[in-house]
Amino acid sequence: MSCDEKVDCGRRRLLVATATAGGVAGVAAVVPFVASMLPSERAKSAGAPVEADISKLQPGEMMTVEWRGKPVWIIRRTKEMLDGLTKLDDKLADPKSDKQMQPEYCKNEYRSIKPEYMIAVGICTHLGCSPTDKFKSGAESGIDADWAGGFLCPCHGSTFDLAGRVYKSKPAPDNLEVPPHKYLSDAKIVIGEDTKGA
Repeated sequence: MSCDEKVDCGRRRLLVATATAGGVAGVAAVVPFVASMLPSERAKSAGAPVEADISKLQPGEMMTVEWRGKPVWIIRRTKEMLDGLTKLDDKLADPKSDKQMQPEYCKNEYRSIKPEYMIAVGICTHLGCSPTDKFKSGAESGIDADWAGGFLCPCHGSTFDLAGRVYKSKPAPDNLEVPPHKYLSDAKIVIGEDTKGA
């Protein structure tokens, strides 16, 4: 090899090294910029909307997503679950959800936009414990023979039906909170945002 060829090889190596360093620096600059466009953990806990994919949720199943640092339950209710809701009004403290603030579109016997889906914040309105699901009905539930399915708060014994409505004579003063939400499609919902942008 002649001297000129060695110089050219060195220049090529320098050019490749410079281009590689520039590419790495470019990626290093872009990643934080793109990441800054995503909602931060602080923004999420402050109330940024959360999307949930409900496409795999089978009848009778429940999933939990986090919104504002709280668990939000999404339940796909069966026909039997829905039928049971219509027979409970006399046992409930607020069957029509009249005294609790909630989205207007959920002021119905199912407390939902679509009857088959229950969406509620999974925190007891008494002292903030998280109730456990007791979907089995009757004596098999371990609650009582007339139990139609729902939730039991382990802290002080408040019980809620499968629409999140509290039973009479229980410590919890209100029904479970229904967060603002909307359907993007049959498979996706957004919690924390509704058609009015609330």
